Amino acid sequence: MVEQKSSYSYEELLSCGRGELFGPGNAQLPLPPMLMMDRISSITETGGAHGKGQIVGELDVKPDLWFFPCHFHGDPVMPGCLGLDALWQMLGFFLAWRGGPGKGRALSAGEVKFSDMVVPTVKSVQYVVDVKRVIQRKFSLAIADGELKADGTTIFTASDLRVGLFTSESI
Repeated sequence: MVEQKSSYSYEELLSCGRGELFGPGNAQLPLPPMLMMDRISSITETGGAHGKGQIVGELDVKPDLWFFPCHFHGDPVMPGCLGLDALWQMLGFFLAWRGGPGKGRALSAGEVKFSDMVVPTVKSVQYVVDVKRVIQRKFSLAIADGELKADGTTIFTASDLRVGLFTSESI
């Protein structure tokens, strides 16, 4: 089992993306450019809005991020699906951090609401995932609510995010 640290650097997130952090056959974060965070600033097993755990990730927004020139030309905005994917990435990381075996897969989201956008003038994005339930049987499943904050203001929420970890035996 991996040591449960309370925060992770960019280099450690890259290690996870290469399959080194949680070991072969276990959850991996995507590598850049799909890795949507620069660090995990906090991860706890008992905190959060529901007392079942919380993970907080951060992205330093730079005007030259890969998605701004193509989404949309002359009207750059971070695609909302990338924010949603970041929340799923973090929830899968949480399951592996707790010791769950298997490869991570996003399964679903309940309601997703956008109230603003991440544009190149935003300085930082913070993702907050509040775990509601964890099930560990033949496979691991987590259910959580998430929010995306741009420069400290919540601009995106997602309820009932679901991520599972699956081994070849659990399929």
